Amino acid sequence: MASDIKHWANRFKTASDSDATIGAMAKYFTCSYMWDMEDAKVIVEMHDGKVKSINTDPAPLDAYDFALRASAASWREFGRPVPRPHFHGIWSASFRQDLKLEGNILVLMQNLRNFTVQFELLRKVGVPV
Repeated sequence: MASDIKHWANRFKTASDSDATIGAMAKYFTCSYMWDMEDAKVIVEMHDGKVKSINTDPAPLDAYDFALRASAASWREFGRPVPRPHFHGIWSASFRQDLKLEGNILVLMQNLRNFTVQFELLRKVGVPV
């Protein structure tokens, strides 16, 4: 499992750092966030539109600005190339499924467009659960 999640983190970093949309508009995309996938947690730290680090084994007190928490089944659905209805974005999933948004939502909103593009990269690289 540990090597699988590290392999996923490398694929995600490569996809994000080479994404043309993020590269074109993410100069100030600087924040950190957690994806809590029930069976795995990762903290992604962004700096000026590039992935600075991906913590694939966060400790309970590791810092992040905001978190998205959902069941492993929901994350697997988010990672499908064409997700089912209500799994196509964070808002529909938070209203209709088990996705919870926590933490500093202002930071999420300030980075929403870039974060959304990153979230959609899960359809290309999959999820580690």
